[in-house]
Amino acid sequence: MSEPPTLPVTFRPGHTRAILLTAGVAIFVTISGVALLLEQLGPGEKLSFVVTGALIFWVLAQLARVKVVADESGVTVVNIAAKRHLQWAEILQVNLRPGDPWVFLDLSDGTSLPALGIQPGIAKQRAIADAKALRALAEAHTIHDPEQHQG
Repeated sequence: MSEPPTLPVTFRPGHTRAILLTAGVAIFVTISGVALLLEQLGPGEKLSFVVTGALIFWVLAQLARVKVVADESGVTVVNIAAKRHLQWAEILQVNLRPGDPWVFLDLSDGTSLPALGIQPGIAKQRAIADAKALRALAEAHTIHDPEQHQG
């Protein structure tokens, strides 16, 4: 088992995040710029262009907010539309199998939770290292906390 990182630690897809936020800003600026340059558009139409650009930026920002935060109390998974805090005892296994789009956490209630904050899309080696680090943390907290073995 590899040595777990020092807590707290945040895992997020840095390259993907940078690309999404950069694209969001570029799209917003382009659409807004076009709206302002088209003289035949009325104020309401120009506003609708700007609002559309802002909406596209917001969607891309939501996609970019994914992360996994591990601290002494457990793991907080922030996905596109939901945020969930898990106690260490709830995490049975951390999985990143070949072909998986992101890490999956097998939970004690029999379900599996996708953790989009660790995804091998652009930075595969980074995602593998992050998955191993989260797995090491989960194993370390399960081994060192005798209360988690009860039940």
